[in-house]
Amino acid sequence: MEPLVLTYDVGTQSTRAALVDKKGNIVDKVQIKYREPYFRQEPGWAEQKTDFYFAHMCACSKVLLERNSDKTEAILCCAVTVIRDTLVFLDEYNRPTRDIIHWLDARKCDFDNPFPAWKTAAFRIVGMDKGSKVGYRTSKVNWVRQNQPDVWEKTKKIVTLPAYLNFRMTGKLIDSPANTIAHIPMDFKRKTWMSKNALTRCLYDVPQEKLYELIPSGEVLGYVSAEASELSGVPEGMPLIATGADKACETLGLSVASDEKAAISFGTSSTIDMYTEKYFEPQQFLPSYPAVINRAWNPEIQVFRGFWMLSWFIKEFGDKDREAAEAQGISAEEYLNDRAAQVPAGCQGLMLQPYWTPDVLKPDSYGAIIGFSDYHTRYHVYRAIIEGICLELYMSMKAMERRGNKHITELFVGGGGSKSDLACQILADTFGRPVKRIHTHEASSIGAAMVCFVSKGEFKSFDEGIESMVHISDVFTPDEKNHEVYMNMYNKVYRKIYKNVRPLYATMNDLKERNML
Repeated sequence: MEPLVLTYDVGTQSTRAALVDKKGNIVDKVQIKYREPYFRQEPGWAEQKTDFYFAHMCACSKVLLERNSDKTEAILCCAVTVIRDTLVFLDEYNRPTRDIIHWLDARKCDFDNPFPAWKTAAFRIVGMDKGSKVGYRTSKVNWVRQNQPDVWEKTKKIVTLPAYLNFRMTGKLIDSPANTIAHIPMDFKRKTWMSKNALTRCLYDVPQEKLYELIPSGEVLGYVSAEASELSGVPEGMPLIATGADKACETLGLSVASDEKAAISFGTSSTIDMYTEKYFEPQQFLPSYPAVINRAWNPEIQVFRGFWMLSWFIKEFGDKDREAAEAQGISAEEYLNDRAAQVPAGCQGLMLQPYWTPDVLKPDSYGAIIGFSDYHTRYHVYRAIIEGICLELYMSMKAMERRGNKHITELFVGGGGSKSDLACQILADTFGRPVKRIHTHEASSIGAAMVCFVSKGEFKSFDEGIESMVHISDVFTPDEKNHEVYMNMYNKVYRKIYKNVRPLYATMNDLKERNML
């Protein structure tokens, strides 16, 4: 019987368990969508119960393994790939001291002058003065320390969600650097915890004793415990292999393991990732993240809300389109894609910049839509969202090419939004490069399984794994006329918007802080 790997892909909207073979086939899959991806106790907050994700993992694999009982002996091991920047707070017995704080959480703490004078001066000299304060204020660790001192006192470990899930599966609180992507003091270049005096550790300074053990990707994290076996249906003693976060596994699962390739994810958060064996910052002050291939990194730039904006648009403005889609027996996304495909490239002058959430480099940012006229429809807006994401990803690629001295010739697309032919074509037209879509939308599961097969000696190298497991199903060739439209938009308008509007954003932020808006 051909060997299999059991993968869990724990996402923002759903959890999936899959059986993957050496040819990259998803032999079988169970997906459970969340009724409530997160809850809000206050506006802007996003939290979830600590065992919510583990319970969904167990429910998925119970069903999957029961209906594939004849394949159990072929399963070599299991792996977990998980959403990033989601934090779990544990006491001395590894029990939760509060609910999980989700990556979509937007709360801010006070800036209580925590930086030593020499660091304040250093941040000012390098132009990171405002960005460092934004980083500190958006740290969930700092918020808990300031606002929940009783919780902070009880908390003995602060871990990422995947590390906690590893603990629930094996009883060991341990993970890989490639899965430790969060606002905690990680030295991404050295792939270990920051030294005590590292410049940026003060942005989210978790005491060393509150952190956890790190091991390289591909090593055994532990073995499925009797308790986890009972709950999940996974045989007791099955090895759990260290892999990486969802974006890291997706990047590998899209075959991006050489310098000329880039992976684009059309997910809740949209990203562009590259591969490098020579570390560089994709943008000033932003790190490259550890790749699941231990010798490498994935430079990445993120559109924080990404294809979430399409879900937001449908929720807020798509009632009529949902009804029309239901009458035709298709999804609202399919219906809107059909309508938006009839809108010409460039949306007849309507342009969107997708800065829905401020970050360290753009601390004053807001989203912007410009160019409205009376002939624009909601389908223009829908298409403008996709075009705005693609233009931002294009600008990100150009920045990373300059900083890393690279030239990208091949683009691979994944994530839920990659199911849309319209989105893939707009991406190709924007970049002026062919866009390749692989045989499955489960690229994260493919990447996680590949790490396991290499670890178990089923492949001699990742190149061999890619050749066997990744297959191109569709190629979207750029339309040169549309590419010219997008380059005119990009060079003459898009790349100039933020610079020109930033002073107004700063004023709006000031008014909001003073409760005047």
